Amino acid sequence: METLLNFILTSYIFFFGASVGSFLNVVIYRVPAGISLIYPPSRCPKCLHKLGKTENIPVFGWLRLGGKCRWCKSEISVRYPLVEAVCGILFCLIFWQFAFSWTTLGYWVLVSWLLILGLIDLDTMTLPDVLTQSGLILGLFFQLLIGWQTGKPIDGLILAIGSAVLGIWLFDIIRWGGTIALGQPAMGGGDPKLAAMIGAWLGWQALLVTAFLACVLGSVMGVLAMSLGWLNRGQPMPFGPFLALGAALTIFWGNTMIATYKFLFFPLLL
Repeated sequence: METLLNFILTSYIFFFGASVGSFLNVVIYRVPAGISLIYPPSRCPKCLHKLGKTENIPVFGWLRLGGKCRWCKSEISVRYPLVEAVCGILFCLIFWQFAFSWTTLGYWVLVSWLLILGLIDLDTMTLPDVLTQSGLILGLFFQLLIGWQTGKPIDGLILAIGSAVLGIWLFDIIRWGGTIALGQPAMGGGDPKLAAMIGAWLGWQALLVTAFLACVLGSVMGVLAMSLGWLNRGQPMPFGPFLALGAALTIFWGNTMIATYKFLFFPLLL
């Protein structure tokens, strides 16, 4: 009986997350294009036919249509159901780790912002201020809420502000230093703002873990892309997706990595 209830609960959370992912697809497409998120309603990007209720079911609607518009038969990108599925899986993973808590709700919001910003940067090489700034404000409120639960709301808010400042300063220094060393822009102006947002949500220690993971992932992917001919030397590559992925990994394993680092290099402090 317990197994059945867990399956039903997990299925519900996955469908909820996938439904959120469906809306994220709208945000990812419309915010850079300057289109309203509300009107017009979801439609085929080719023939502009409004999607029906059965066509708009997350993941399964795309599968039911065979990846093609019901009316004009044009291909519908596989990325739409992938974003929905990834969002659903992330929501389930967060729930399994943090159960029924404000942390779960907060991290659902955070991973939604990370998905949006990572994919927008991948598509357009930009990180819209309206999203990084709103994400930063939500992160400050989240830390205020968590601090209120422990009886120290102001401490949580101060820590979030300090971590956000560290994020923007750290990546501004990296951006300026890289630009001087390479003789060309090494990083976009939106990356420090995304780092500030991540710092507000996760704290300064997790921010440093995120930065480390992002640099490692970005370096590996850059070398791989150049070796496969996908990227030319000197060609810009978006860094936002790696920051977003690093932050997502830190949500799940950041505390373990921080504890391991302290054990290896600062055992006397434990």
